[in-house]
Amino acid sequence: MYKIAVAGTGYVGLVAGVCFAEIGHQVTCVDIDEEKVKLMKDGISPIFETDLEELMQKNYSLNKIDYTTNYKEAYRDADAIFIGVGTPEQPDGSANLSHIATVARQIAESVEKDCLVIVKSTVPVGTNDKVEQFIQDFLVNDVKVEVASNPEFLAQGSAVHDTFKAQRIIIGTESEWAEEILTEIYKPFNLPIVSVNRRSAEMIKYASNDFLALKISYMNDIANLCELVGADIEDVAEGMSYDERIGSKFLNAGIGFGGSCFPKDTKALEYLSRQNGYHLNTVRAAIDVNKVQKTMLYKKANNRLITFDGLKVAVLGLTFKPGTDDLREAPSLENIPLLLDQGADIYAYDPIGAENFSNVYPEGKNGNGSIKYASTIEQALKGANVCFIFTDWGEIKSVAPKTYKQLMRTPLLFDGRNVYRVEDMLEVGVEYHSIGREPATIKVKESKDVELQKS
Repeated sequence: MYKIAVAGTGYVGLVAGVCFAEIGHQVTCVDIDEEKVKLMKDGISPIFETDLEELMQKNYSLNKIDYTTNYKEAYRDADAIFIGVGTPEQPDGSANLSHIATVARQIAESVEKDCLVIVKSTVPVGTNDKVEQFIQDFLVNDVKVEVASNPEFLAQGSAVHDTFKAQRIIIGTESEWAEEILTEIYKPFNLPIVSVNRRSAEMIKYASNDFLALKISYMNDIANLCELVGADIEDVAEGMSYDERIGSKFLNAGIGFGGSCFPKDTKALEYLSRQNGYHLNTVRAAIDVNKVQKTMLYKKANNRLITFDGLKVAVLGLTFKPGTDDLREAPSLENIPLLLDQGADIYAYDPIGAENFSNVYPEGKNGNGSIKYASTIEQALKGANVCFIFTDWGEIKSVAPKTYKQLMRTPLLFDGRNVYRVEDMLEVGVEYHSIGREPATIKVKESKDVELQKS
């Protein structure tokens, strides 16, 4: 059992700390926000993650985890200190390392025994070398401190599961001493451990995330071409998925990737390459495709309608993906401002993310339009002229196609996550536009009656 301190209680730090406590280590999580610390002591998670609160409450009651703002006490006699603070994107695409630097100096001025500092935050290649030197520059006591890299590969919404069922643990060290400590810390997880040097570990994180981002942008690019040539992207993806060299994951077309990792990590790696005189053309292409893809659904709707002014617009899903309340880089944040500028009256529904979204766009008048947060999907759809699906929550996927026909004033649906089959929408009489597939559109006959057709 190791005495572990964790700096930062966001998605990375809090999940890591709770899971370390669950497998038997003694953990103290450090945060600068006193109110946040109080909530965590009361068993309330500051982030929405499946199973996290239950484990927080269980391990706090067993005195296996604690939360504090007193970093000096937490770091003083820790065997290992994990850094899980944010590295937000700067305007030029580089990572802001100020939080890392602050924690590194606090550690240097607080530790009173030999300890290993492990950076879990996503940082540019070479950062851990600088962190170790920074700690040495400010070290107060005559103790041994080394820095290791231990990037996380968690998906928001399933972070606890991903920690216990990880496909591998990546550790980057520069000594046998550091490698042994990290290996022993992770031994109870009984997972494969890949041990490399620090810079390789840092690169593995970026290379992995950017590869997945590349797959998403590639499929979205192919989806856009499918629409032009009459192919169906879902049929194409299924055919590709049988090829073991390609695999079946991340082949779903949609309105782009968001969240805290892919957008930031693609830009950071592309920035790093430029700083070193190299051009990562594939990663740059993934960034460019994603930027265009996020508003693809709005452009389809804008081509279909004269204006959104005065129309009731239902929006289903606000978060960047289901299972989280995170809005970072969510397509909703790109599309809703465009709709408001045109005077749309938006009724938005999200089972988790509405509160966070209302902090950005308060309920009521917003510019030329307005926004109201619906408590149910039915409330959002009733009397709507048009509907957008931005997030494929289970609650949204379970809505029967006929419901749109029954509740909407004009059953006109723009689906950015390909939730429904085109044929099912045709059958119930909903005009349906999705990504990479032929739309179910309305054709008006000379006799003035209306029928649906694929066109």
